[in-house]
Amino acid sequence: MQETGNVTRIAVIDGQGGGIGRLLVEKLSRALSSKQAEILVLGTNVLATSTMLKAGANEGASGENAIVQSVARVDIIVGTISVLIAHSMLGEFTPAMAEAVARSPATKVLLHLNRSGVEVVGTAAEPLPHLVDMLVERVHAQVKSSAVS
Repeated sequence: MQETGNVTRIAVIDGQGGGIGRLLVEKLSRALSSKQAEILVLGTNVLATSTMLKAGANEGASGENAIVQSVARVDIIVGTISVLIAHSMLGEFTPAMAEAVARSPATKVLLHLNRSGVEVVGTAAEPLPHLVDMLVERVHAQVKSSAVS
C-alpha cells in the first residue's frame, strides 16, 4: 500500500451523473475517519466529479488523463465492475482508462452491477444500497488491516 503516513488513499471512480460514486463517497466518509483514509474522486466527466465532491471527497479530477495518472497512486480503487471494461458507462470509459485501472497495483473493490452486459457468477443479486454497504465493509476492513501492518 502507498499510504501517506497511516492514511490510505482511496479512489472512487464513476461516470455519467456520478450517483453511484456519490453514494460510495457518502458511506465511505461515514465509515472512515480522515486519519484513516483520504478519498479522491475520479469522474469520467465534470458532472460526475462534482456530484462526488459534494458528497464529501477530499479532492477530485475529471477525464481520461486524470484517471490514467491517478489510479497508479492510490491504495484502493472502488466503483463498479465497469471500470475494468473499455467502452462501458455508455462509452465514457475509454480503453486507456480501463487498462490503467487494471494495471494499477491498487486493490480493486468493485460492485458487480450488470450494466455492461457482464455477469459475475457466484454473486448474489442484491439491491444497490446493500451492495454499497458490503463494499464499504470490505474497504473498512482493508484500511484497518493496512494500519496494523
